[in-house]
Amino acid sequence: MSAERNNFFVRVGDEVEFSKTVGEADVYLFAGITGDFSPNHVNEHLMSQSKYKRRVAHGALLVGFMSTGSTRLIETFGGSARGKATAVSLGYDRVRFVAPVFIGDTITVRYQITRVEPERDRSYGSVVVTNQHGRQVAVADHILKWVPIESVERAETQEPLIREGPKFLDESGKGGVTRSQNQRVEP
Repeated sequence: MSAERNNFFVRVGDEVEFSKTVGEADVYLFAGITGDFSPNHVNEHLMSQSKYKRRVAHGALLVGFMSTGSTRLIETFGGSARGKATAVSLGYDRVRFVAPVFIGDTITVRYQITRVEPERDRSYGSVVVTNQHGRQVAVADHILKWVPIESVERAETQEPLIREGPKFLDESGKGGVTRSQNQRVEP
């Protein structure tokens, strides 16, 4: 796919940013989804006795906001990929939480393309998160892989992939019955 194009889907210097106030609901919903109910995030009394004097947002929640930056960059600058490729995250490198984010802080995520490797279908981004005072609170490097999308015509001519599912006992409790993975199993 790479050899066919002279330009890549995004360019060095492409940049987006967005801001969001981190609310109480963000922290509690994230704790519920992940199961991370560390007192750092949910115990106001305990944290009032710490050097921070209040609860801090989850670092992993900030990584989620970094992901939003990536998505917005793809939506803003990756339009030339439409129908040709879809961008998927290969991960974040050198993630650092350099200052706390408190409930009520407004963070700004800035995502900027720093390098492209068309021969590998990859782009690299720098992610910097700042608070309402302009202080950096988190940083990371992000790698996107631009995965080719098969054309509809080619996909329609290929044999369908049929996989067999697990073996189940038949009604008598003997023998195995194989069900395909797309077959509905009644309770």
